[in-house]
Amino acid sequence: MAEERENGMRDAEWEASKVCVLGLGYVGLPTAAILAVSGFQVVGVDVRHDVVEAVNAGDVPIEEAGLKTVLQGAVASGNLRAQGGPEPADVFIIAVPTPIQQNRTADLASVRDAAKSIVPHVTKGNLVVLESTVPPGTTDGLLAGILSESGLQLGEELYVAHCPERVLPGRVLTELVQNDRVIGGINAESARRAAQLYRRIAEGEICPTTAVVAELAKLVENASRDVGIAFANEVARISRTCGADGREVIALANRHPRVEILDPGPGVGGHCLPVDPWFLVEAAPELSRLVCTAREINDSQPAWVAERTMAELDGIEQPKVSIWGVAYKGNVDDARQTPALRVLEELGARGAEVSAVDFHVKRFEYELADIEASVTGADCILLLAGHREFRFFEPGAIGERMRNRILFDTRSFLPRERWKDAGFRVVSL
Repeated sequence: MAEERENGMRDAEWEASKVCVLGLGYVGLPTAAILAVSGFQVVGVDVRHDVVEAVNAGDVPIEEAGLKTVLQGAVASGNLRAQGGPEPADVFIIAVPTPIQQNRTADLASVRDAAKSIVPHVTKGNLVVLESTVPPGTTDGLLAGILSESGLQLGEELYVAHCPERVLPGRVLTELVQNDRVIGGINAESARRAAQLYRRIAEGEICPTTAVVAELAKLVENASRDVGIAFANEVARISRTCGADGREVIALANRHPRVEILDPGPGVGGHCLPVDPWFLVEAAPELSRLVCTAREINDSQPAWVAERTMAELDGIEQPKVSIWGVAYKGNVDDARQTPALRVLEELGARGAEVSAVDFHVKRFEYELADIEASVTGADCILLLAGHREFRFFEPGAIGERMRNRILFDTRSFLPRERWKDAGFRVVSL
């Protein structure tokens, strides 16, 4: 009881008012905006000068529902400003990218740089939260090791926690508030202080634990979905070999009350699912055989889609393919790790002329075309991302511009009968 009273007093004594958020990307920027409209003084930090300028002008450098309104309110209130480097604060939140390297291990350079940049600014009583997704042991190891250079006693004078983001692009603002939050501290007091911070902005349940459990929980969440998608993709391939419609097979299997198979697709994209499972493999390579196999299945899916596309174009001289949607999913501008890039390159390597259309993505490795230029003279439309805009096109008008009318809808997104009525041969996974 005495310990509980002491912990309660320590919590009551600590009250954060200023937060420094390092990394103003798909997670960091919405987090900074929500903190600011919740009453915190927030300094957003990013190494990209164009992002800093955009945020200070109230402009949103990423596409996310509702974010522009929240951001403009945060900036107008004076509670949010952006700059190129950190400054003293009560809380430091690290939300920088952790991409995968060619050897399939985590690139923690941005986490390392962010941690080193705040060492001169941390003072007694501060809290440092790592939101970036990382391999297990990173918070207790790499991050804590760098922060110890401050000379402060970790867990006693400087508190450190891992609170992984668990949001879906397109629903980030909603899920930042409503989702349960896993709070992993390097010790109990670090977890308690981090929980106190997130209770100010989150309506979901706060789940305190250790840092390594929090790291693993995030990786396991995404690996679970990756494994499920890999199974669906494998079912689609098996069904085709057997002369059956894979989606019908899955739909009927899902009528069992204890079965819930996911949908197949052209591959797995985004920052999380293609990356995070490899962090589990990195941590325990001999024990993560299922995770590794699922990754290999999903990584091979774009090549399989390209092969299927070319099979549909067999006999057509110098075939042209119009790719619809290069984002990794529908109605977002996120093309990180998108399977569309691999599909495009695989088709090109097989001799097809390829053009791509996307109404959301602003930055892509290849130049994007407008819809008319892309479909004119095309033999096949290959839909890879289900953007809502594609539903508004008239199949007959599109078909008139094409040389051959083939629709390969890898998402089963467009109304099949409507396109068939317009003379299209409609193909799905």
